[in-house]
Formats: sequence, structure tokens, C-alpha cells
Amino acid sequence: MPSFTEARSIILDRVAPLGVERVDILEAVGRVLAENLIAPWEMPLCDNSAMDGFAVRADDCGEIPVSLKVTGYIPAGGRPSAPVEPGCAIRIMTGAPVPAGCDAVVPVEETEDEGGTVRVTGTVARRQHIRFKGEDVATGDMVIARGTLLQPPEISMLASFGKALVPVFRKARVAILSTGDELVELGESPAPGTIINSNALSLAAAVRLCGAEPVIIGIARDNRESHREKLAEGLKADVLITSAGVSAGDRDLVRDVLAELGAEQLFWKVDMKPGGPTAFSMHGPVPVFSLPGNPVSTMITFEFFVRPALLRMMGHSRVVRPFVKATLLEEARKKPGKVNFLRVQATERDGRLVASTAGEQHTGILRTMVNANALVLLPREASVVPAGSEVEMMILRDDVTMLER
Repeated sequence: MPSFTEARSIILDRVAPLGVERVDILEAVGRVLAENLIAPWEMPLCDNSAMDGFAVRADDCGEIPVSLKVTGYIPAGGRPSAPVEPGCAIRIMTGAPVPAGCDAVVPVEETEDEGGTVRVTGTVARRQHIRFKGEDVATGDMVIARGTLLQPPEISMLASFGKALVPVFRKARVAILSTGDELVELGESPAPGTIINSNALSLAAAVRLCGAEPVIIGIARDNRESHREKLAEGLKADVLITSAGVSAGDRDLVRDVLAELGAEQLFWKVDMKPGGPTAFSMHGPVPVFSLPGNPVSTMITFEFFVRPALLRMMGHSRVVRPFVKATLLEEARKKPGKVNFLRVQATERDGRLVASTAGEQHTGILRTMVNANALVLLPREASVVPAGSEVEMMILRDDVTMLER
């Protein structure tokens, strides 16, 4: 039985980035760049003014104040004018090209308009308030590396180099299958003994948060024919996730039918709680995650196993949520022999992370997943973890500050 880290390594060793597609630049937000961006030209393209003010020769401004004759005007987007002559100044706007002869720009706030001349009142140094050609990016520079997650700064840089279409790794198309005669779909009224198929929706939401495309393919009923039909449909996607039907009961058919369809099972059961009865298979290039049916276990095993795989397939370089140090505020008890994950509320207190239980830890208590924003790792051989202990904690939600420890 592998540990959760060993199981995750098995998975990540078997998945690879999907193909590349070119999308509109705004569709690339949150996607991963699939090719290096090499600067086709330098930026800025010319020396330009960093301020609204006057283009001058610094030698003319050695003694302040000084009055200079205004001989021209260059707006943003304008063309360079005639050179700045000795004893003269040219009015210039931010972003406008610097004229020949200019080696400084005086901000308008440090001048006084004298009607045809300008009085410079501030000290002037060579090169001040000029953005020089190529000082940001030189032609041929690698500006954004392949594998970079594209966010607003990268989008701005891509646009600055005219990239209307951006090469990104393809989104994974993820089939989601629930199993069990007890399930009814959302919108149906549950009767005693039946359960609304919430797993399909929670998995679809988790898939979408990863940036992948969920495809809910329904419910496989507790017979081989239904399993075979639904699993075969799911295997046409890039990834297949199933929930329930993966234990050892007489109605747990997922692993058997997957084997009949030609899937290679790489592990079944993981040394962790919740989520122990988890299986991972490969059907050709398609990874198949067979997750437990309990909603809490489904969500936790998705975080540990499916999420990293989806991110890897979509080109991300950082695919595993890190563990951080935290202080456990209440005593935790468990049976020794398995790693346990405690659902907790993580908060920041006096510059450190602290964790308090999110509620009853039975895997049938869904509310604790709503209340939790992190998981605390309780070591395999521990039976009691005292209050005040330093523990390893994995943040589940992005609204929690992760302190550097």
C-alpha cells in the first residue's frame, strides 16, 4: 500500500502535458505558455520622455534658475522634432520621442511659463526622466519562459509585442462518472435510502478551478452493463474520474470493469485516511482516478491526486500544494497505523499560522469540508497529538495567508 506521496509520484510519473493550441490573448489568462516568448524588437523602441515637461540640454541648466527659449512641442505619439539647440527647450509629453540634442527632461512642475520662454527652477542632471531605447527589453531576449502561468503582467508583455494569439497548453477534458443505485440527480426529490449525486458537482467544480473542462457523464448503475457503457464513454476524454464503487463489495464494479476494458491498475488503496480506497489506472494515455464515494473522501483525494495530475497535463510547473508549519490549538486523537488528515480552520495569529478543528471528523460529515480551509497531517504512528504541537498543514483555499516559516 503506497503512502500518499508515493501514490502521487506514481501518478505524476505517468502523466505529461497535453498538446498546444493558440488562443485569443484574453483566453490565455490563467493558462500556461507553451512556447518561449522571444522579443522580436527592443522596448522601448526609442528614447522617450518619462514625464510631461521640457526636453533640454543639461549644459544649459548648470546655473538655476535659467530661462530657455521654447522652440517646439512633441506630443505622445508624435515624431521627433528638430534638435534642441543651445539655450532652447522643447515642450514634451510623457512617452513622446526625445529629440536629438536632448539629454534631460525637466518636469513641468519644476518650470514656470514665461510666454515663449520657460524658466527652469529645479536642478537638472544628465539622463534624468528619459526612458532609453531597449532599457526594458533587448531584441532577442527571452521575455517569458515556456511553462509560465499567464497573469496580467504577462498578458501586458504579450500585447506589447503584438501577440494577439498565444500558444498555450490545451485544457484537459475531464469525464466525471458517479456510480451506485442509490444516487439520484440534482432536481429529483430524494427518498429515504437515496442520495443526491453531489459528488459529480463537487468534482466538476474542482476540475473547473484547476482550469480544466469538466464533462459530467451521469451515473453508472450497479450492474456490469451500465458500468461498461459509462466507463467506455468516459475513456474517450483526456482524464476519467469515477466516484464510489471502488472498494471490495459485491457491487463495487469499477476496478473489474476497467480491467475488462483494458485499463492497467497501478495502485489500489493508499496509506491515508480519509481516502484509503483510492485506485489509479491508465487506459492507454488516459489516466483514470477511481475515488471513494464518500463526499469528504472524494474531495480530499481529488486534492492530493487528481489536481496535481491535471495541472501537470496543462503545463503547470508547480502542481503540488506545499505543507506549511502551523500550531495545533486542540488535542487530536487517532488510531495509529495510518496517516490521517484533520480538517481544520487555519488562521493567522501573532504572525504565525494556527489550526483549530473544523468540526466532527467522521467522513460522513460534509459540513466540516465547508468549514475547513486546510488539512493537518497527523503522523502514521501517532495516537495523540497534543494541543500546542507544531504540525504540517496543507492550505486548501487561496484566501488563507501562507506565512514563510
